[in-house]
Amino acid sequence: MSLYNTPEISIEVIVHHIPDMEIQKPYQYFFSYQITILNRSTQPVQLVSRYWHILDGGLHEETVKGLGVVGQQPILEPNTSFTYSSGCPLMSEFGKMSGHYTFLNLATQETFQVEIPAFSLTTTFAQN
Repeated sequence: MSLYNTPEISIEVIVHHIPDMEIQKPYQYFFSYQITILNRSTQPVQLVSRYWHILDGGLHEETVKGLGVVGQQPILEPNTSFTYSSGCPLMSEFGKMSGHYTFLNLATQETFQVEIPAFSLTTTFAQN
């Protein structure tokens, strides 16, 4: 588990390797991740977009960006959270993801970004 905090937002990431997931070549390994986003501010915010930079152990890079997460642009009232799950295929047994979310403060109509530092995607057998 990884936990990232800003004054406004807290993000918790839990990653699991799913060894039995069948995926298309050239991908060989699949990881699921669960993210919980907590609004720590005093104003409602909406998650409007996401950006992910994915790097696997073979130095293959991918960028994923778009509106919301899992087809939603959730609104988080103060002291409420939103949890979602998604997945990431890799060509090697380890890698990492990093990126950011863009939020809209619904009270001020200002946008802000929350950086998500790199977190590991690692199979059990590749861990030391």
